[in-house]
Amino acid sequence: MGVMSGPYVIRGSVSLPEAELMWRFSRSSGPGGQHVNTSDSQVELRFDLAATDALPDVWKARALERLASRLVGGVVSVRASEHRSQWRNRETAAVRLAALLAEATAPPPKPRLKKKIPRGINERRLREKKQRGDTKRGRSGRDW
Repeated sequence: MGVMSGPYVIRGSVSLPEAELMWRFSRSSGPGGQHVNTSDSQVELRFDLAATDALPDVWKARALERLASRLVGGVVSVRASEHRSQWRNRETAAVRLAALLAEATAPPPKPRLKKKIPRGINERRLREKKQRGDTKRGRSGRDW
């Protein structure tokens, strides 16, 4: 088995701590011949989000709040079974977990500022609407 291409960067200088990742392997479902019955190629990667010190406190709070529906006892888990080799599934699971945490720890978007529409633009819009209505009204041949 090859060396894993870590570290998996979440954002900036923060990456997934290799020591805190819990791996579990099991047999994948689906087709694959005799080999699939003997190899544990499905990967489940678990990360204890509640207990980790690898993330800044602000990020951790954000992630715990946003991933609340996915957490089981403060632990987030990711499964991968699309590849036939365990190593590639490990890669996929780790990348997926890093992406999930990156999204969950992202800062909230800036609030949208409400801007006043200039009076001239609004009047022009209403004038054009009126014209369009008149054009359509002129199409119904009820004045004959």
